[in-house]
Amino acid sequence: MDDYKTLLERMKAAQIELLTAAARARTLPSDGALRKIADLEVAIGALEHLIDDGELPRG
Repeated sequence: MDDYKTLLERMKAAQIELLTAAARARTLPSDGALRKIADLEVAIGALEHLIDDGELPRG
């Protein structure tokens, strides 16, 4: 389970880095950056759900 929680924290950190860079740029983020942010949000939500439900294989 620790591997999944570590992955979750890395994904959250990556998303924060993208959001911070977008905020500092003072322009609209590129479509690619927005897609990465959105994709991470979906993946983070899915992983949180699976962790909460205990549906992940034990590693």
